Formats: sequence, C-alpha cells, structure tokens
Amino acid sequence: MFCMFFCSNSVLIAQTKLSSLEWKEVVFSQPGEWYGSAEAISVAENVLLYQRNVGGWPKNIPMHRPLTENQKDELRKLQSVGEGATTDNSATYKELFFLSKVYGKTGDERFKKAFLKGVDYLLAAQYENGGWPQFYPARKGYYTHITYNDNSMVNIMNVMKAIAEKNDLFSIKVDDATALKAKKAFEKGIDVILKTQYKQNGQLSVWCAQHDEKTFEPAKARSYELPSLSGGESPDIVLLLMKIENPSPEIVNAIQSAVAWFNKVKITGIRMEGFTNKDGLKDRKIVSDKDAPPMWARFYELEDNRPFFCDRDGIKKYTIAEIGHERRNGYSWYGTGPQKVLDAYKKWQPKWAQGKNVIVG
Repeated sequence: MFCMFFCSNSVLIAQTKLSSLEWKEVVFSQPGEWYGSAEAISVAENVLLYQRNVGGWPKNIPMHRPLTENQKDELRKLQSVGEGATTDNSATYKELFFLSKVYGKTGDERFKKAFLKGVDYLLAAQYENGGWPQFYPARKGYYTHITYNDNSMVNIMNVMKAIAEKNDLFSIKVDDATALKAKKAFEKGIDVILKTQYKQNGQLSVWCAQHDEKTFEPAKARSYELPSLSGGESPDIVLLLMKIENPSPEIVNAIQSAVAWFNKVKITGIRMEGFTNKDGLKDRKIVSDKDAPPMWARFYELEDNRPFFCDRDGIKKYTIAEIGHERRNGYSWYGTGPQKVLDAYKKWQPKWAQGKNVIVG
C-alpha cells in the first residue's frame, strides 16, 4: 500500500514539475538521459498528434502538457488541416529537435518518420527565390513575406545546414537525396539573404524583420511593425553568415557592412529600467547610465537610422514614453543581440577579412 501510494505520488510530482516548464525548456534543457524516458516518449507522442499532415506544427503550444482523450481526438481531426502549420515563434524547429533527441535515445521509428516529414515540410515551404513565408500553406496578409522575424528563416537555415552536412546537430541522418535538397535550399536561402540586405544611401546595412516576397523590399507586418532596419532580427542573420566556411566575397561584404552598421548605431549611456507607475502598474522607462552596456533599438528608420517605436495605431514615435502602456511593456523595443556579432567578429575578421577591420576605434 505504501509503495503504491509513494510511487503514484512520485509520478504525479514528476508530471507536475514537467508541466510547469515552458515547451522550449523541455525541448532543449532536460538532462540527456531523460529523452529516453517513458515521460519523454509520452510527450513525443503528443508531438506526433500535433503535427499536421503537411509536416509542420502550430505555434505557441506547450506540447508537453497531458492531453485528455477528447483532446487527442480533436487533434487527430486537425491533422488533415494544413492551416496553422508554421515556423513562427520557433514552431516546427522545436519539434524537430525534440523528436531527434527522443529518437536518439529510443530508436523509435515513429519519431524518425515524423522528423523526416517535418524536414520535407520545410523544403516544400521554400519559395523559388530562396525565402520562406511565416506560414505554409500560405495565409493571406503579411504572413506571405520572407520572414526573418523571431529568427524564423534563420532557424530553418540552421536545420538545412545540419541536414545537408549530416552533422551531429540531429540524431537522425537523412538519405543523400534529401541532403542534396537541403544543400540547395540552404544555398538559395543565402542568395536571398544577400539580395534582401538593405542598401541605405548606396551602402549595405542590415535587414528588416520581413521583406516582400516579390520585390524584396522591407515590408510591414503587424500595425506596430513597420518597414525598418531591424536591430533585433539582423544579428542572427549575420551570425549565420559567419558560420560559412570559405565565404564568397559577397558574403564577406555582407558581414562587413552589417558589422559596421551595428557599430555605428549602437546606443550608449542609457538603459531600460522597470518601475511601478502612478496607477500601480509595472512599467518601463529609459534612464541615463554612463556605465550601461551598449544596446540597440528593435526598429531604425530606413533613411537615417533613427530609432522609433510604435503603438497599435501604427504611428511612429521616437521615445518609448510616447507609446501606450500595453505596447511599451509588451514588446522588446531594445536588445543586446548585436553585441554577439561584434564579439564574434573579433575571431571572424582576422580569418576572412584580414586587414579590413571595420570596427577599429
């Protein structure tokens, strides 16, 4: 009796602990051996249920949470509906990693089959010009733009690179035909990255969070996400380019230009500070701090690099104090991502751009 009570409580405690985590923590941060456990297998079976027949997964779903039988039945009905499959917010990317980890510990062919189906989904979703939309099958509206937002395309490109090279990022290795498709997809992706890098007054700079899939021009997404130069999405694009061995002169130039831009537009002497406002709500404001590390705005004007901010009315403002409480506190207006690029540049530049350090001084 004691053992039954103790063991069942242990299982309940373990399930409660897992359910309290975010899905990305379950995917990336569990101990290695856990991915071979009965608990991990149960989660992987949920992942199979959430996968659409087109091969992709929906976003913002904690797939590790227990499902009722009714919920499982509803998911089976949704599988034939392609709508909702996306790479936004790291959807599909996370599920591929999770299935790979569980397959690596279990050898369960169901998980390999779903993984390969997911890879095929990414290959099918790519535009002929090399970009990827936010949703596939395509949804009307800004979702059709080539999407760098939230690292959607960079995540896909990292998958393509790993598949093409058959490296150790995934436990599942593909056949030569799929590896070749991934290689071509990666090359086309690099080509469109180079073509969408914005030229400001004749000089290459960085990228917008999304670009028109036909003209390649910076494009609008949500009402407060206007065409701009992105200090948020551009860093990971550059870090991706820096991973390429023996880069072409075009890639070297793209990196050099972006690094110079990051260095030029960095913001010093201020930091973001949280406080409680007069209404008793948590709020954020900018304060002076000469010792603060550099940071970068999410959005910069295309013409002159002026940082701007925007409420849901779509009207540009030039300080976060000018936008409403909801957007001021509900969006990442500043970040430090470009610092990772500047740090990585110290090793990349002597190897691939000798004598051409664009951030000296």
